[in-house]
Amino acid sequence: MVDYHASNNQAYSSGGQSVYMDPREQENDWDRDLLLDPAWEKQQRKTFTAWCNSHLRKAGTQIENIEEDFRDGLKLMLLLEVISGERLPKPERGKMRVHKINNVNKALDFIASKGVKLVSIGAEEIVDGNAKMTLGMIWTIILRFAIQDISVEETSAKEGLLLWCQRKTAPYKNVNVQNFHISWKDGLAFNALIHRHRPELIDYDKLRKDDPLTNLNNAFEVAEKYLDIPKMMDAEDIVGTLRPDEKAIMTYVSCFYHAFSGAQKLLEWIRRTIPWLENRAPEKTMAEMQQKLEDFRDYRRVHKPPKVQEKCQLEINFNTLQTKLRLSNRPAFMPSEGRMVSDINGSWHNLEGAEKGYEEWLLNEIRRLERLDHLAEKFRQKATIHESWTDGKEAMLTQKDYETASLSEVKALLRKHEAFESDLAAHQDRVEQIAAIAQELNELDYYDSPSVNARCQKICEQWDALGSLTQSRRESLERTEKQLESIDELYLEYAKRAAPFNNWMEGAMEDLQDMFIVHNIDEIQGLITAHEQFKSTLPEANKEREAIQAIQAEVQKIAQYNGIKLSGSNPYTTITPKSIDSKWDKVEQLVPKRDQALQEELAKQQSNDHLRRKFASQANIVGPWIQTKMEEIGRISIEMNGTLEDQLVNLREYEQSIIEYKPNIDQLEGDHQLIQEALIFDNKYTSYTMEHLRVGWEQLLTTIARTINEIENQILTRDAKGISQEQLHEYRTSFNHFDKEFKACLISLGYDGDAEFNRIMGIVDPNNSGAVTFQAFIDFMSRETTDTDTADQVIASFKILAADKNFITPEELRRELPPDQAEYCIARMAPYTGPDAVPGALDYMSFSTALYGESDL
Repeated sequence: MVDYHASNNQAYSSGGQSVYMDPREQENDWDRDLLLDPAWEKQQRKTFTAWCNSHLRKAGTQIENIEEDFRDGLKLMLLLEVISGERLPKPERGKMRVHKINNVNKALDFIASKGVKLVSIGAEEIVDGNAKMTLGMIWTIILRFAIQDISVEETSAKEGLLLWCQRKTAPYKNVNVQNFHISWKDGLAFNALIHRHRPELIDYDKLRKDDPLTNLNNAFEVAEKYLDIPKMMDAEDIVGTLRPDEKAIMTYVSCFYHAFSGAQKLLEWIRRTIPWLENRAPEKTMAEMQQKLEDFRDYRRVHKPPKVQEKCQLEINFNTLQTKLRLSNRPAFMPSEGRMVSDINGSWHNLEGAEKGYEEWLLNEIRRLERLDHLAEKFRQKATIHESWTDGKEAMLTQKDYETASLSEVKALLRKHEAFESDLAAHQDRVEQIAAIAQELNELDYYDSPSVNARCQKICEQWDALGSLTQSRRESLERTEKQLESIDELYLEYAKRAAPFNNWMEGAMEDLQDMFIVHNIDEIQGLITAHEQFKSTLPEANKEREAIQAIQAEVQKIAQYNGIKLSGSNPYTTITPKSIDSKWDKVEQLVPKRDQALQEELAKQQSNDHLRRKFASQANIVGPWIQTKMEEIGRISIEMNGTLEDQLVNLREYEQSIIEYKPNIDQLEGDHQLIQEALIFDNKYTSYTMEHLRVGWEQLLTTIARTINEIENQILTRDAKGISQEQLHEYRTSFNHFDKEFKACLISLGYDGDAEFNRIMGIVDPNNSGAVTFQAFIDFMSRETTDTDTADQVIASFKILAADKNFITPEELRRELPPDQAEYCIARMAPYTGPDAVPGALDYMSFSTALYGESDL
């Protein structure tokens, strides 16, 4: 791994400025001023631009001028998101210079977060269009994201890439890769890399070392046409430069490495993604969890679909490569341990398992936080109301006013205390509700539970103290017998009726302002019904209010009639007629507001129900359609009629008809997006979920693609082996008829005996999987009916492995052949005794003699 934090790192010269570069990228102490060579700058500009576009095109865009198109930071941030698979902070869309600088700084901060030490690269230089500074920044990005993670036999980055090139080109004549500049000038190394992995694309033996332009153009064109590697350099620039630019060559060669390591990249992406999906650390707030959900939606919409296509293409490429290797009489391609197609499928299965669990966890967490927010707000409302009510109550209960009061005043105080006790009892229910809500918040792991518990504890302790103080004051007042004779019964009646009525109004106001959460029409209809029932009680409540006010009016009437000078307040209660009227007015104002809120929620739930029905109507069509198509493909793969070419044409037409159905899937995705944005969690109108439909659609596309690939491979096998259409039809008929019993299929073709059956099973099912593919069956039948390799073919194969030497070493055989094949050959070769022999050299002519005899040679 390249150390991007080393303190003694060298710098990449950029017009007098310095940008970070790993010291191992500097080679042979070249003069740093050479980095300003116009020829090198030209090569870097073209190569880096093409490299950036090879990634930007995945996001539907590209750049034309590398120093101009990155100035506002938008495409630079997009490039980093594409190559890293991660989200950057939201860019600023303004046109001002400060917006551009902020965007570029976000990109540079992201690069630095990946362990890259940026020296003297400032956002201002990028925004100003400094070409050499921009090239230096892009080179830093290429090093980090395209080269740093390359690892070959405990070497990494540049050394790992160079070792990979040396190993892959070792068997080819006239190729000796020692660096990333002069070793590539004649173009043979590029062609050797391609031929090593895709031999059907290049006729390497026809290339001449003295024709570099033809070699380079051939490699560039083949890579662009068949490997999806864009042309990043001009052959004329490479041939016409004494020493081609090393960074341009490394950038281009790294594309070959990544092109031929698709399985590894896919597996790495899966291994990186699964821990993210398995992370179940909950967030504290709804906003944070909704951001997680939005990130997950981006993953499903943006990041996963290309990987699905990549996985399908990997399987197709692997099957095609194996077929062509067999037809060329070459050993089968065996990926390294952990990178088999089965490994990819296993990892993909684990990914989808984690993905399903992650989405369910996200939704549950959002529901939990939604419930917590509601409970926390309800707790705060009730606690605030209760604390407001209790304010001053302790001081009132602890005063000693009765010690100096007259008899009538003491009696009045006793009655007032009785009214307070009535009020106190009425508030007991609210205290219990506050405690119950606090307990539920604790059980649901509310993030701010400590403050809730502290507040609840304070309320409960105060409530207990109020109870004790109330009891103590009552005992003190009852000891004074002179209080009972001067009580004004009207005041007492007013207080007794006003207290519960006042408490009812407070409860009504609290209920009318209470938050509500519903998820369907039935729930909101229930709230509306309850609200209507409440409104029906208002006339009776108004009668009670008028009766209470009539008591106060009677007091005033009696006082006026008898010339009594009232003190202005009721000695038994603090509830005044004015406060009753004020609260009643408040209740009457809150009722229509509650009506409006409920109607708005009803409209929302009706809209949500419409979204459910809309999605369900389409899903109930798409789901059965996908199932029908899957069944049709299964029948087609068994009932194929006509020539292979006819079958291929029909399958491709069938595939096109399926692809043309994609807008229906897209429409469903749009409907599903609206449902998710509305936070709708259930749909009683359909049993199909978007996840089931996505999986079905992906399986449908993969199945038809595999079926087409199987026919293409059968055509290759038929043409290479000379199998007639009638033979293939006979093979297919026998195979389909006896698809559950392979032994019966062989007997139908004339093979018999357990020993013969075991021999054939060892050929068609070498891994003892218990299953035989039709392709393996065709390969066996074609081998049974065609000749084996000739002696000349064997000698030619060994000559390629020996790099045109007259001998070959055991180490070369073990490196190039599977272990059992290598040991088989070594045991049958005689030592080579020619004049150019090296210790341990083997004569591969002796192997052919042992197999075919002198007369065949």
